[in-house]
Amino acid sequence: MSDRSRLWDDVLLILTMAVLAGCGLIYEYLLSHYAGRVLGIMESTIYAMIGLMIVAMGLGAFAARKIQCAFNGFVWLELAIAFLGSSSILIIGGLIALTQTFPEILGQMFNLPPDAYPRGGLFKQLSFIAFNSPYFFGLILGFFIGMEIPLIARIREEIHQRHLKNNLGTIYGADYIGAGMGAAIWVVFLLSIDISKASALTAALNLLAGCVFVIYYWQKLNWRKTLISAHIILLIFIMAIYQFGNSWLSQMSNLLYLDKVVYSDKTRYQQLTFTERNMGAMQGEIINFYLNGRLQFSSSDEFIYHSYLVSPVLAGSARQDNILIIGGGDGLALRDVLQWQPKKVTLIDLDGELLEIFKSPEEKLPRQLANSISELNMASLQDKRVEIISADAFIAIDKLLQNNHSFDAIIVDLPDPSHPDLNKLYSVNFYARLKQLLAGDGLIGIQSASPYHAKNAFIAIGKTVQAAGFSSVQQYHDNVPSFGEWGWTIASKMGAAPLTRLKQLPELPVTHHWLTLSMVINAFDFSRDFYKEKATVPVNYLGSHAIYQLHQKAWQDQQGLNNAHLQ
Repeated sequence: MSDRSRLWDDVLLILTMAVLAGCGLIYEYLLSHYAGRVLGIMESTIYAMIGLMIVAMGLGAFAARKIQCAFNGFVWLELAIAFLGSSSILIIGGLIALTQTFPEILGQMFNLPPDAYPRGGLFKQLSFIAFNSPYFFGLILGFFIGMEIPLIARIREEIHQRHLKNNLGTIYGADYIGAGMGAAIWVVFLLSIDISKASALTAALNLLAGCVFVIYYWQKLNWRKTLISAHIILLIFIMAIYQFGNSWLSQMSNLLYLDKVVYSDKTRYQQLTFTERNMGAMQGEIINFYLNGRLQFSSSDEFIYHSYLVSPVLAGSARQDNILIIGGGDGLALRDVLQWQPKKVTLIDLDGELLEIFKSPEEKLPRQLANSISELNMASLQDKRVEIISADAFIAIDKLLQNNHSFDAIIVDLPDPSHPDLNKLYSVNFYARLKQLLAGDGLIGIQSASPYHAKNAFIAIGKTVQAAGFSSVQQYHDNVPSFGEWGWTIASKMGAAPLTRLKQLPELPVTHHWLTLSMVINAFDFSRDFYKEKATVPVNYLGSHAIYQLHQKAWQDQQGLNNAHLQ
């Protein structure tokens, strides 16, 4: 073989290694990202998945020594990786859907009442296995990916017919560069498309690598016709996943919801799902809205949550002319705020796509659902008094401070601190900057999770607000049927405490169809020993993840680690 031919072989092998390294890293992200959605514990799942796959890659590197022919072994290896990479998420979704719906199928078959469906024993174990199956596929994929570098190294030395002094250094260099490119592709492109399409595109690169080897090293391969047939069949399979995979995955995911799924979509930041429950001709439908499988509101009782979030804050503030809402992209808190006739409302929410859905539902949603959403939020996001800022609130409030904005009241309507990215929005740093935006005689109100299911996280939010320098911080609670016991934190920048202000009112300045002033005042009462261990609860400083960890531990203790996502 000529030196020129060996040079082309080297270019091919090094380029192939770089591409496959990028694919390997993307598979780690794909599986950990999907596993985080399934298990509901994104941060620890990502770390566990990546760590598991790295260990598996090490085992695969050892196992590669057992492959006799590096050329044949590499082609079959890429077929296996392409198949698993493209199909594993669909298989995981299918396993979870099957284990969750099988008890219901059996219950209906034997005419059992819903509370008697078989969910313990074997069914519980099968559910546990299904929900942890991402780790199994991560282990298998990592094992196969780990074989790639040793096989490429052997192929290079067989081509050169001698030991190459810098062989591993060259290959590892290509591997690291390729992994970096894979990370960039994931962030810039793949993260914004459907997860099934991302897996199909990545698997197509593995398949392409196998095809190139079949063509380029044809004479060194056995079972050539079988290999060609396998590549053609797998190509058709990958194309089907690219075209229909998201629909299949959505149908399997929809089986996990108790009600009929009427719309599902994915934004850059989260999975959106609307479900509908028909209550009959007289009562109409109940609309439930989920983000990443977690219930955000139910049309049957969202007014309870939002009335407690909005009314005490605005009633206790000296003025209601200029209001700031952090979060609340569904427009429901905004709807209640607009009842107080403010001159201007500024709403900051990260997800622009979600905002568009709730601002113009007729352009995004099925007609009946769009009508329900418009009726629910009363087209609040289209009000001319509202300024919508689609940005990360942690960064956006700096611009408000730079422009010397001041708000008569601030309402923080964010999801629970169930993800590390949200933890910063529950920190002393964040609340201290909101304090600078608040007028001296205004109040701030913050949704604060469940004082029953996540008691320490609830208390920690109050302590964190207090550490941010607010003069008086109080908390209150009530039952929201869809969520159970729920809580809020309210604070004043200076002057009288929020509850003192509310007690001085004869009634709520703006009459609510459900909430009364006496209900609000009574909501500040907790059981005798509720705050008994308050001193041991930490304050959440930026970077400490204290509230995130408390929240995660609470829900894991209440529902079990692997059932925390179930509705």
